[in-house]
Amino acid sequence: MAVGAIRPGGRTARVRAAVLRAAGDALVEHGFDHLDLADVARRAEVGKTTVYRRWGTVAGLVADLLTDMAEQSLPRADTGSLIGDLRANARLVQRTLVDPRQGALFRAVIVAATCDPRAAEALHRFYAIRIAEWAPCVEQAVRRAELPPGTDAAEVIRAVSAPLYYRMLVSGDPIDEAAADRAAEAAAAAAHAGVYTPAT
Repeated sequence: MAVGAIRPGGRTARVRAAVLRAAGDALVEHGFDHLDLADVARRAEVGKTTVYRRWGTVAGLVADLLTDMAEQSLPRADTGSLIGDLRANARLVQRTLVDPRQGALFRAVIVAATCDPRAAEALHRFYAIRIAEWAPCVEQAVRRAELPPGTDAAEVIRAVSAPLYYRMLVSGDPIDEAAADRAAEAAAAAAHAGVYTPAT
């Protein structure tokens, strides 16, 4: 290969992509409790030693899977208005949760997080990344004087997705676009009313 030539992705990137895809498949099929590094290596058609050396544990593999999902997720919308941005966020969450693969992955990881602290840490890190991605839309709304000064941007973003996760994990009610829009509108209304500002 010539000096300066770039290998597209490179072997390391290809191995990571294959292993994470295999881990996602196994997680959807069998859940966290039955996730096995040797099985993932077989599915990905890579050596077991490669998987054990790079990821070490099932929790380490799940953490990297969530990191990859966060990196691959669509970037924040910028519609120019708070309600437009929050609706875009809610619609993104809604589409993710009803997706046959991604929705199943999230359910498996959330179940694992209730009993495995390493899975919980990975899940918390994933949501921290996504909240940090979307919080600026609230901060911009404060600067435009759409929202009261001191509005907690992260809390507003959490309020958008919380009702949708409740439907997935607790009530079983449909997670449709109407539910997503209501979640966004409720969060925006609460933010306008000053619910997410520090108590005085």
